[in-house]
Formats: sequence, C-alpha cells, structure tokens
Amino acid sequence: MRLSRLLLILPAALLLAAPAVRADDTEEFLKPDNWEGRKDLWKVEKTSITGETKEDPKYNTFLCSKKKYGDFELSFKVTLHEAKGNSGVQIRSTRTDKDGPDNKTPFRVAGPQADIGQQYWGSLYGEGVGGMIKASEAATVKEKVKADGVNEYKIVAKGTKVTITINGATMVDGDFPKTPDKKDFPLEGIIAFQLHGGHPKMKVEYTDIKFVDLSKKK
Repeated sequence: MRLSRLLLILPAALLLAAPAVRADDTEEFLKPDNWEGRKDLWKVEKTSITGETKEDPKYNTFLCSKKKYGDFELSFKVTLHEAKGNSGVQIRSTRTDKDGPDNKTPFRVAGPQADIGQQYWGSLYGEGVGGMIKASEAATVKEKVKADGVNEYKIVAKGTKVTITINGATMVDGDFPKTPDKKDFPLEGIIAFQLHGGHPKMKVEYTDIKFVDLSKKK
C-alpha cells in the first residue's frame, strides 16, 4: 500500500476505534423553565445555581425541577459560604406544599437528600420520610470536606443504589430498598436544591453543574 493512501486511511480507522463519547443532558436539565422556586432566594445562570437567604425563611424551601428523573449522574462544585447553614440535593423527591395564594411555605419537598453542611456532608438523608437513611463517616467528612471551600460533589442513582462522593472520597455507596418510614425507595421524582430554615442568613453556590440522564441511555 502506498504511504499516501495509508495516511488517508489511518485517521478514519482511529475514529472508528475510539470509544463513543456519551453526550450529557446538562443544557436541557438547567434550562430556566425547568425550575421553580422562590425567586427572591434562587438564581439559575448557565451552569450555576445560587441560593441565598438574607433572613431565616423559618422552613426548608427548595428550587425544584419541573421534570421528574429516574437514574442519573449529577456532579458539581459546591461552596457553602462561611460554612453557615445547611443545603443539599433532593433526588427522586416530591413537592409537599399546596399551590395557591394562601401557601405561606411554598416549595417544600420530601424524599431522599444528598446532604451538605456541618457533619452531614455526603450523608443520604430522608427529608420528610423518616430521617437519616445512611450517614457518612465523621472521620471522612473531617478529612475530605472543605467546610468553607469549594468541594467536588457527585451523586449517582441507579435503581435503589445511590453513590455519593466528595472530592473523590466515597461518602455513601449502597443499595436502599426502603426509606426510614418503611416505604419503597422512590425510583423517579424531582431533583431539588435546598435552603435550610433555622439560620439567620446563608449562601450556597452550585457551579460547573453536569447532568446525565441515565434513564435515557438504557
């Protein structure tokens, strides 16, 4: 085979041999019209979500996806400014508040939560479904988490298996067929970001968000 012909064939062969790159669903996931929450507290901008309270909202409120999700991978960088307050990411959850002008505590949510704050970083908590599902190890939190810094956070949910990592360290990795209130672990629901009540003010920033809807890849 002549050398010139070989040089033409090689690039095409290498492209065929290379593994396919899995496209993610971040752009669709982060479209502003996919989200609802208190507009005075939340901002969605490109690949970032910021929540900030100037005073205690006196209840846990959330920025909620309108779309429901099943299996997924979600990664981001998160900063809990001055290590104040508490946040987290609800997975496969349900809104529990009622719409309407008389709703004094809008955008409340129940379901599993990947926790953010204090000793709870990386724990899998049951918001409104009976409490702690699986706590992260205190020693790992102390060693790996930057309380007032930027942390790399990842959540993978496949069936009833949930894996949570922070800065590359595994915080939770297990199969959870039931929630603490003895109901079946949900296989689909909304994703929501939390601002926790009980704190005079707090600010949490989620940046460089990446999302893959694994249910679409099956």
